[in-house]
Amino acid sequence: MDKVNVDDKLGQFSDHWNPRIVGELNGQYVKLAKFKGPFTWHKHDQEDELFYVIKGEFNLEFRDKTVRVREREFIIVPKGVEHRPVATEEVEVMLFEPASTLNTGNVVDRFTKTNLDHI
Repeated sequence: MDKVNVDDKLGQFSDHWNPRIVGELNGQYVKLAKFKGPFTWHKHDQEDELFYVIKGEFNLEFRDKTVRVREREFIIVPKGVEHRPVATEEVEVMLFEPASTLNTGNVVDRFTKTNLDHI
């Protein structure tokens, strides 16, 4: 049982849209990522997804609305709901999602990461 320093982990990478696994909890991965720019429209048919903003803010776009998620706020996207994160400036995010979750859900494109690094 080791503690995790989130700032230290975030300092280990600088790329965007490439989540890193920093912990596991009951079949869920705890991931850290940096977002900048628009991501892919996608959905997760079997998994809910939690986005917790550590630093910065981003828009989470849905087909019928946009939700601004700011520092120290989180949002849960229920399974089956199409969404797209968009970050004007770099944002640091913690994600909680089942280990089976593909970052681009039902879409495979340039953002898809099939093998995530554990840091």
